[in-house]
Amino acid sequence: MILNDTIAAIATAAGPAGVAVIRISGAEAAVVLARCFRRPGGRAVRPRRLHYGRVVDPTTDEAIDEALACYLPPPHTYTREPVAELHCHGGAVAPRRVLSAALAAGARAAEPGEMTLRAFVNGRLDLAQAEAVLDVVQARTEAQMRLAQLGLGGALSASVGALRKRALDVLAQLTATIDFPEDEPSEADVAEPLRTLVEEIDRLLATADQGALLRAGARVAIVGPPNAGKSTLLNALLGRDRAIVAPTPGTTRDTLEDAVNLDGLPVVLVDTAGLRDSADPLERVGVDRARMAAEAADARLLVVDRSAPLDARAIAALPRRPDLVALNKADLPRRLSGAELALGVEVPIVEVSALTGEGLVELRRALVERVGWRAETAEGALVVANARHVGLLREARGHLEAALRAYYVDGPADAQAAAVAAAVDALGRITGENVTDELLAAVFSRFCIGK
Repeated sequence: MILNDTIAAIATAAGPAGVAVIRISGAEAAVVLARCFRRPGGRAVRPRRLHYGRVVDPTTDEAIDEALACYLPPPHTYTREPVAELHCHGGAVAPRRVLSAALAAGARAAEPGEMTLRAFVNGRLDLAQAEAVLDVVQARTEAQMRLAQLGLGGALSASVGALRKRALDVLAQLTATIDFPEDEPSEADVAEPLRTLVEEIDRLLATADQGALLRAGARVAIVGPPNAGKSTLLNALLGRDRAIVAPTPGTTRDTLEDAVNLDGLPVVLVDTAGLRDSADPLERVGVDRARMAAEAADARLLVVDRSAPLDARAIAALPRRPDLVALNKADLPRRLSGAELALGVEVPIVEVSALTGEGLVELRRALVERVGWRAETAEGALVVANARHVGLLREARGHLEAALRAYYVDGPADAQAAAVAAAVDALGRITGENVTDELLAAVFSRFCIGK
């Protein structure tokens, strides 16, 4: 990317909407705006004011759309560059035509993530904060949004920055020892700070499993024999009619999935075809897909009709042991007990009625427990959720432990210093103190255009 020119992009989501925003950023933002926006009476756009006017094609002066425009001088902008915005009508056509007018006026089409990349390069955000911008945009639950806002606000950056500073202090002690061997540092100067750093990194890494779960969510496959009420249970858990429900066995022929928020964790529920032998080739394909969905899921919810005798063949057809059992149709007389499933005490069994809602609260709670989610994680504590950050924290920890080993086996000071310097480098790559073009490309390529 060339970061000293002027770029433009649609900054709002595609599709029907009342308003779309086209953002222009770069040294010539004001010039581009003046070429494609006309206020009534030909008046100029004043900084930090929202003005009504028309967007025009700068090559023909043809009016394209009514719009509101503003010009924001640096440094108080998203990119810390001169920024102009055109607020036009939303939809499929108007935003594209307004963007085309800005490009014809001298701007270049922005690459994915280039606006946020410029914010990073210009010092408005560090790299961890820039990644949190994407987390904010992609958040699906309040818990995900709270975590993203912590990152955007610099909570992780501050924690990692403090660790890096203290590692630099130890590195300074070791460097002085190399220059002045007679001034050997004490254990309190080197070993104790290194041990404390390892312990604090361990505390951050202890949150990684919960962070990864919150960031990615979980997939739960709803499996079981035909006519057990799997689709009805899916609808009940979602709180709306998503799947077709009929008394005829084998209604579901394909997988059907939708997302639900369980205690702050985004969970994708996958309804599947009933597991049974069938002569119908279409149903056999559905059963195969049900098995594949069960294999790929983070957890498997087995739904069994407790008002009917046990269909042992359906249980045997499961590709993997279920993580949770729902004995459905609790509103009807019982003809099946959980003990008859012979799944062992480690598989929880919840009696529910997808029709009346009985037991759904307990089932939701059991689902959350089985995927490993702790609801208190959603309450705002700092959690490391980004796989890149986790990997670099582990790398830094390994280097610090190597420095400790070198200290206690009388390793030379330069070996200790090299290990600590490598830890400092790893921590710096989290916040972007030291980055490569390849790393920046990998991070920002995941962004949408306009952000």
